[in-house]
Amino acid sequence: MADGSTQTFTDPDGYAAAIGDARLNLTMTGAGAFRAEITSLQLQHLKLYRCCESLPRIGYLSLSPKLTFLSFPINAMSATFSGSSVQIGDIIFHGPGERVHQRFNGGCQWGLIALPAQHFADCSEALLGRSFVSPGISKVVRPPRTEKARFQHLFRQACHLAEARRKIAELPEVARALEQDMLHAIVHCLAGGVPGEALKARNHHAAVMVRFEEALSKLADGRPNMSRLCAEVGVAERTLRMCCAEFLGMSPTRYVLLQRLNKARAALQRANPSTTSVAEIARDHQFLELGRFAVTYRVTFGESPSVTLQRDTRT
Repeated sequence: MADGSTQTFTDPDGYAAAIGDARLNLTMTGAGAFRAEITSLQLQHLKLYRCCESLPRIGYLSLSPKLTFLSFPINAMSATFSGSSVQIGDIIFHGPGERVHQRFNGGCQWGLIALPAQHFADCSEALLGRSFVSPGISKVVRPPRTEKARFQHLFRQACHLAEARRKIAELPEVARALEQDMLHAIVHCLAGGVPGEALKARNHHAAVMVRFEEALSKLADGRPNMSRLCAEVGVAERTLRMCCAEFLGMSPTRYVLLQRLNKARAALQRANPSTTSVAEIARDHQFLELGRFAVTYRVTFGESPSVTLQRDTRT
């Protein structure tokens, strides 16, 4: 049975939680009101998502070890996946249980496809006489033009079917045919594609970035300095700075600051201004100088923290 839906969001956390086959942690890096939309379609084996977002951001994506995943930019000014620049038409083939960083420097659309690893292996064996094994780390593939166009057409068709969800149950044969066509297109894109930027040299850096995220989670209640972060990650400061520049486009300390600002913004949006003050929320998120917090917040999000607190209770 196929099932499709389209959901809209103004809360980054609610949006991230709606991608059910992966865990996505978002750090917004630009000003403006957040708006996102997810169109999803569950077929017999394959599930796809089309994600549309309004703001620049960094995402840390944790994938299930039981599924094979493909992700790809659909429409983006600038996109970086696992430290590599990707173009519209590229497909990123992910390893099982992988944790990866995505970076978009503006509003974007991107896609995610999940399917059972064994089913995908069986499908590739039947079509090509060999099974595709998920890579140990993300692999960027640039499919041949014809295969790429076919894949993009089928993905758009799947999204249209999801948006017209009432028709899916009436046309089960359409859903079955679409899934088969999608699987065939995926296999041929990966089989005939030209490898993008070599990722082997990035394996070590990717592992460093996973340890960096783990360290941030462990030290979430404090304000870790560079020496503490480097000790937790187990690398020299120069290495950590280089990895963060490659994967995040910024320094480790800037990323830590943005994460704290994003958490403070979420708290302000949830808070009741009649019982909570900006100063309380600032202190709760380790911002001890209120004036500096207000200036940094305004520069980052385009409004003062008091406006965020007041506005969201009126909507």
